[in-house]
Amino acid sequence: MGQHTGEFAALLTAVLWTVTALSFEQAAKRVGSLAVNLLRLGFALVFYCILSLFRSGRLFPSVADDSAWLWLSVSGIIGFVFGDYCLFSAYAVIGSRVANLLMALAPPLATLFGWMILGEKFGLKGFLGMGLTLAGIVMVVLRKPGNKFNFHYSSRGLLFGLGAAAGQAIGLVFSKYGMKDGDPFVSSQIRVIAGFIGFLVLFTILNKWSLLKLVFQRSSTVGFIASGSFFGPFLGVSFSLMAVKYTTTGIASTIMALTPVLLIPPAILLLKEKVSWRDIVGSVVAVAGVAIFFL
Repeated sequence: MGQHTGEFAALLTAVLWTVTALSFEQAAKRVGSLAVNLLRLGFALVFYCILSLFRSGRLFPSVADDSAWLWLSVSGIIGFVFGDYCLFSAYAVIGSRVANLLMALAPPLATLFGWMILGEKFGLKGFLGMGLTLAGIVMVVLRKPGNKFNFHYSSRGLLFGLGAAAGQAIGLVFSKYGMKDGDPFVSSQIRVIAGFIGFLVLFTILNKWSLLKLVFQRSSTVGFIASGSFFGPFLGVSFSLMAVKYTTTGIASTIMALTPVLLIPPAILLLKEKVSWRDIVGSVVAVAGVAIFFL
């Protein structure tokens, strides 16, 4: 990969997230987003523990300092518990393709939060890119019957999608702050541990443990969750942290924002969705806006 390690890692992340989005959409529609979120992090944690055992002889990370544990845990709670709960809820309501299109807002939001939290620069070009990204999203989610605009997709699903974008953006900022020069896989394992504990607490508060029985009664759902966990919170998240380690957050986020475009072919071929030219153009415009944002 050479000097383009971060860029290749970001592109691989976009491909992995395409696979995981399709898997988790099917699982979330069968048993709901809450159960899927807990189990996918449980599966991912097992994968990380096995990897850690082979690499260091330990099941859990031992090289991160207290500051890294703190900020990566905060990132895990925000990114996984809040952000991914919203994302999986969006999968169940409006589908993975439109939900991931809304996730194209995450890169400009990450820069905005980076400016607010870390003091990173945010100029006029940023506002231009954000405006173009919003225009592309509006092309997809709005339709004009008669003389007035209406949402073509559920407003509840769209709000979940926006919450997911904000959660990923803030989580990415804290991830980079906590990881610094650390190992991306170790950093990802810490985030997964925090997210898994967060969902355990949420399950207990909401008394939703009966949902797990429903999941294991459907073997196909367990298969979707296991495969999505391997490609998403295990490989995908790790390569996303590798991407932001070896290149700028902006470039990495831009390339990773290709997921909604990559989802169009499988949405047509596998899920038999009807995708209009307006949807395709809107997706391309949204991602182009993200790209212009970081030129």
